[in-house]
Formats: sequence, structure tokens, C-alpha cells
Amino acid sequence: MHIIPAIDIIDGKCVRLTRGDYSTKKEYRGNPVEVAMEFEAAGIKRLHVVDLDGALKKKIVNLSTLEKIASKTDLHIDFGGGIQSDQDIRDAFNAGARQITGGSIAIKNPAMVEAWLAEFGAEKIILGADVKDRMIAVSGWQENSKVEIFPFLEDYLQKGIKYTICTDVSKDGVLQGPSFELYKEIMDAFPTLNLIASGGVSSIADLEKLAEANTYGVIIGKAIYENAFGLNELEKFIL
Repeated sequence: MHIIPAIDIIDGKCVRLTRGDYSTKKEYRGNPVEVAMEFEAAGIKRLHVVDLDGALKKKIVNLSTLEKIASKTDLHIDFGGGIQSDQDIRDAFNAGARQITGGSIAIKNPAMVEAWLAEFGAEKIILGADVKDRMIAVSGWQENSKVEIFPFLEDYLQKGIKYTICTDVSKDGVLQGPSFELYKEIMDAFPTLNLIASGGVSSIADLEKLAEANTYGVIIGKAIYENAFGLNELEKFIL
């Protein structure tokens, strides 16, 4: 299973939110680059970077931080937050992202995402499928769409998507365990989809359960920053 720590950025700093609420912002480290280097030193190979400023402003804001992380590490970075145009996606790749995650844009402009799949390939594009009560949430989780998760995934599988990050917003940042039932339903319904679970991881037991379910990957945020377990304990899961 791919272990993917998260670095969420506001004002160039490493932060975490609870259930996507910006008023709950907690700053953990002032320098995301140092955090990324610590992850790499511990054997981590992948990183999920989210431009939370960009998600709100609907354009990439923290591109320089992405550039610095990519230049200082060899981590496989997937980047999301504010990618709303062809220029945005090119900027992200030119700055060192190996993949981009498109969430809001996948709801608001599916034709653009289809064009990206055709131009860059399905290996480069991750579908962001963040849910509140099984409805897709967009714009940094500040808006709810009227699109249900399962039709959304089915539609994008037909468009050629191979990877999705699915966050149950109600689980995010509260350290009460992932949305195991939802992930099982998704994997049962779409066995060819590479599902990356996100939100709620609170223990090594959670990771063991996700690994046993053959989850492709898992994003870990607050559990690392709150020292729920040590980076050394992740070694046995890292592909």
C-alpha cells in the first residue's frame, strides 16, 4: 500500500484543518520543505501537497513551495488545490508535481479534465472525490455539489480515470478512523479503480485494515503531526 503523508499549505506554512473548516487551522511547521525532507529521510516515497489558499481562491497560490519541495527531495508529489486551467496544470507539472489532483474542476468543467486525460495521460491525473453525506464537496470543501459519489466515479472511469483520492470530510482531521464502509463499497463497485483513502487515520491498526482491504494507497495527515505513531512504524507498509 502506498503511504502518502499530506502537507497542506496556507500562507506558505504547513497546517491541518478539521473537517475542512478553515477556522480550525492549526499550524504545525513553518517550513513545509523541511517537513518533506524529514518524510523522505524516514523512507517515505510519496507526498500529497494541497494548496489550501489555492482551493479557496480558485487558482494556484503556493507554487513556489511546490517548486522548493520538488527541488529538495525526490518524492513523488501529487499536487492539488486551485488547479482550474490549462496554465495551472502546466505550472504544477513544471514545478515538479508528478501527478495533479483535480476535484472542483472535475465537477465544474469535466470537458477540461477529459482534455487533460487526453493530453497528459491517466497516470498523471488523480480524481479528487471528496464527500459530505456521499455528495461531492468542492472549493476546498466549502461548497456541496448535487452530484453523488458513485455516479461521479462511474462517469470518470468511463472517461479513463485510473486513480481517485476519496476523503470523507466528516472523518477528516478528527482522528476517529477512516470511512471503511464507504471504501469497501467503492472497491466492490469499481474493482479496477486505484483508490487512495484519505481522512480519519488515527492508528497503525487503521493502516493494517486498509492494507488488508487492498487499498491502493492512504493519505495520512494529522495522525503524523499529532504523533499518533512514529514515521518508523510506517516502514512495513511502504511499497
